[in-house]
Amino acid sequence: MSKVPKYWRSAKKYLSRKDKVMKYLIQKYSEPSEVTLTSRKDIFYSLCKSIIGQQISVAAANSVFSKFKKKCKNKINAKTVYKLTVTQLKSCGLSRQKVKGIKSLAKQTLNKTFDSKIIPRMSDEEAIIYLSKLRQIGRWSAEMILLFTYNRSNIWPIQDIGLLRAISKNYKKEYLPPEKYVNLLYKRFSPYCSVATWYLWRSIDPEPIQY
Repeated sequence: MSKVPKYWRSAKKYLSRKDKVMKYLIQKYSEPSEVTLTSRKDIFYSLCKSIIGQQISVAAANSVFSKFKKKCKNKINAKTVYKLTVTQLKSCGLSRQKVKGIKSLAKQTLNKTFDSKIIPRMSDEEAIIYLSKLRQIGRWSAEMILLFTYNRSNIWPIQDIGLLRAISKNYKKEYLPPEKYVNLLYKRFSPYCSVATWYLWRSIDPEPIQY
């Protein structure tokens, strides 16, 4: 895992000044030992985890990923995954579509039609569009990659149910919160929406998320 993002401390000060709710959440979840956004800096690993975790519970995703990791002999890389058969991958508990997504990712990584090295040079939106071209990776999954693998500072994943639930809870809004209000928070929290998202998630789930 990498170190805490360089912008984290500045972001906490900025958000605390901008918003009373955010100030409260930052104080609550910063003590006594703060857990923050970190990254394993391994996009292939993170993309596999993202595909596996789609549309199933966290517990189910962890169970499937554990079997997948064992099948890869703890070496989750394109070469290892590409060699696995469809039957082997399905035996982990993966659906046909997820198997196709993971196999396609391995193939594109090996033949360089997907090149993660160019992502750091892209804007957030360019990177989201690029990642979304991968099979089984949509906008939400791409945003999770930018947030957790690249630690981009201003990701605001408005398709994320957890984020929307947290906004409703903390800002006393109906569920779903009005789009206009979600956009207002985006403007208020920029350029540190990723940090605001992290603390909002913590307010509804004490277990920090990691991809």
